[in-house]
Amino acid sequence: MSGAALAQEVSEDGSTLLPEIVVEGAGSGVGDDDQKSIVARGTTGGGKLATPLLDEAASVSVITAEEFRRRNVQSTEEVLQYTAGAVTDFYGSDDRFDFFKIRGFDAWVYRDGLAIGAPFGGIREEPYAFERAEVLKGANSSSFGVSDPGGSVNYVTKTPRTERFGEAYLSGGSFRRGEVGFDFGDNITSDETLSYRLTGTFRKAHAEYDFSRDDNRFIMGGLTWRPTALTNLTVVYDHLSRDGVPGSGGHPVGTDFDRSRFFGEPDYNFRGVKRDTVSVMFDHDFDNGLTFASNARYSRSNTDFGYAYISATPTDGSTIASRSFFGNESSREHFIMDGRLQYDTSWESIDSRTIVGAEYSNDRTRNDSFFGAAPGIDWTNSVYTGAPASVPLFASTNGRKSGRALFVQQEFTFSEKLIASIGLRNDWLDLSSTNNLSGVTREADVSELTKRGALTYKITDQFSVYGSYAESVAPPSIGVEPERGHQREAGIKYQPWAFPALFTAAIYDLTKTNITRTNPATNLPETIGEVRVRGIELEAKAEVLDNFNLIAAYSYMMSEIVENGTAGNIGNQLSFVPNHSFSLWADYTLRGNGVRGDMTFGVGARYTGAYFFNDANTQSTGGNVVFDASFNYQLQENTALQMNVTNIFDTKHVAYGGFGADFYNPGRSVTATLRHTW
Repeated sequence: MSGAALAQEVSEDGSTLLPEIVVEGAGSGVGDDDQKSIVARGTTGGGKLATPLLDEAASVSVITAEEFRRRNVQSTEEVLQYTAGAVTDFYGSDDRFDFFKIRGFDAWVYRDGLAIGAPFGGIREEPYAFERAEVLKGANSSSFGVSDPGGSVNYVTKTPRTERFGEAYLSGGSFRRGEVGFDFGDNITSDETLSYRLTGTFRKAHAEYDFSRDDNRFIMGGLTWRPTALTNLTVVYDHLSRDGVPGSGGHPVGTDFDRSRFFGEPDYNFRGVKRDTVSVMFDHDFDNGLTFASNARYSRSNTDFGYAYISATPTDGSTIASRSFFGNESSREHFIMDGRLQYDTSWESIDSRTIVGAEYSNDRTRNDSFFGAAPGIDWTNSVYTGAPASVPLFASTNGRKSGRALFVQQEFTFSEKLIASIGLRNDWLDLSSTNNLSGVTREADVSELTKRGALTYKITDQFSVYGSYAESVAPPSIGVEPERGHQREAGIKYQPWAFPALFTAAIYDLTKTNITRTNPATNLPETIGEVRVRGIELEAKAEVLDNFNLIAAYSYMMSEIVENGTAGNIGNQLSFVPNHSFSLWADYTLRGNGVRGDMTFGVGARYTGAYFFNDANTQSTGGNVVFDASFNYQLQENTALQMNVTNIFDTKHVAYGGFGADFYNPGRSVTATLRHTW
């Protein structure tokens, strides 16, 4: 997909010349160099059509590989920490899964436009595998299918390039951390028809509490074949293996222990992940306005965990906290594939882009959960009792979800000023769940149509305003109606010519209906009501000068439970939805003088306002602010030493609680990285 960008020059008489240049898209299809800039100009995150961010009628934040590097992100949650509307770090030391919310709701994750699923309960992704993360705020099932209405995160896989390149790094730091990594590639043939890329990262480390570990092994290899200038075929294989622990077990409510204190059970504290994935990406341009593209992914995974956690803190003066054992073993086999035909044409002052496509997915899971009482622990004199002989199996299910979808998107641009777009998608789901303990199988067939409509008006080539309406539908539980969402949004964007930057502001009204909860009396899911979030988002990413970068984000959210089956929480705010959040990152490069190399100083601040732990609004945590920093020294032209510190002042607060234990936010972590590029 070719896109247009503007470059500016100053003529001898001082006037500004603005010749149009064409950039060829790769990966995300937008022509950005994610390895060298924190500012993106285009995205596919708002829909299946590659679109300049200034033209996209949605709030989309792009976190590039260069930003990954500058902030030294280690997880998906860290990727999102400086993004407007996204809130992370709810579970502190419990790092079995990624847990974040966008615009007050859970968000689904995607890879190369194909769904992975809900991050909570899934596998933590490896950020080093990706060129960028595209964060779409709000509902958009009409493009990507069933999902929650808060938004989505689309990862774009690193793929081979038509050039020789590479980097290797060695890293060490807090909690006995040692890590090595590499990312390199080249052409196999001199005519650039065949290229490869090899990426890997290997870590041996502990976490911030006693009896912990955080080992990680990731390897990814890709081949791209370009038989003609109009055809590309890429195949990528990756393997992820993790050997860690699920968490510290929490801390007794109302106490103030060091984060290193461990109240779980050392001999029953494990979290294992093994996953193999094959991705295939194909595109062909028929050279007459018509293109065809298809992505496919097959993955197979096995995961497990087991741990003891504090289930209740006594209130009678005792110092012995109750504990429970909890374990899980699961496997998943997932195949998903789409195909897209796109046709671009023009009639006088009207440009048209049309895309029609289909998607198929097949998802099979096995899930066994174990739960039982564990011996209590005296937090004034901790004595561990060892692993249990066995933990009772309380749930065992085999699940299957088969999906088919048809979608169409149409975009008209009138006189290069007004852009109108509509999208329709229908998803058909066949669901099946077998209770292996009772032998009962339940099935359901679901058909859902979702819509999206939007207008963008380009006031100038640097300013645009937009308005949109979008719908979402979440995968239903068998026996209940799907959770549905709809959103109205308006915004303004500014992308200056003078320097790489994007400034955005958005206001939205987002509603979700058919909220599903498990009825404790029947242990079956049921729909209970409607919730709403209204908010404002401001975001800026700018390379203001040749040596100064700025990332700023502010979000205001007001949530409300509009309807509820128990009627007890109507008018309350949603749990884990702060009214205010703010983040700021800035870095400045002091240029070298021949004897000394370039030095880059970075500092960041993240503020999260108070939020409730439950929908009853009886338990909460206060607002907090955390500071981060970085320093990069260019030892030689292609070699640099970088230091990153998260939570500089080791600020501690309760990030999650309300059920018998408190979980603190992540503490201070220091990392030094030696990196060589070529």
